Amino acid sequence: MTEDQKPRRPQNVYTLVVEVGRKAGDGLPDKATGAALLCYASGVDEAEAVRETVAILKQADLAPLDVTGHGTKAEREEDGEVIAEDEAELMQRAADENSVIVAQVTPFFD
Repeated sequence: MTEDQKPRRPQNVYTLVVEVGRKAGDGLPDKATGAALLCYASGVDEAEAVRETVAILKQADLAPLDVTGHGTKAEREEDGEVIAEDEAELMQRAADENSVIVAQVTPFFD
């Protein structure tokens, strides 16, 4: 194996909550002051998953302000969480597509 043929590191899927502010064209309700987005993002580590998620949200005209990582499915289960079947399916889709899935958007209102 040559140096430019490094073995691929395995991808994991991370659960992220991203807070977004307002930006023209963001698609949030008129009186919303921002939103929280529940995302499942693939990456070799959480930092990569966060970078990819922020980049994609910016491309979608959203204004990411803060990202909170909640770990992988295995880490969450180790902490005693029970992962619902529909949530596990979205995580698997993110893994299969090597993508970011926005599973839920919760607008904030003052």
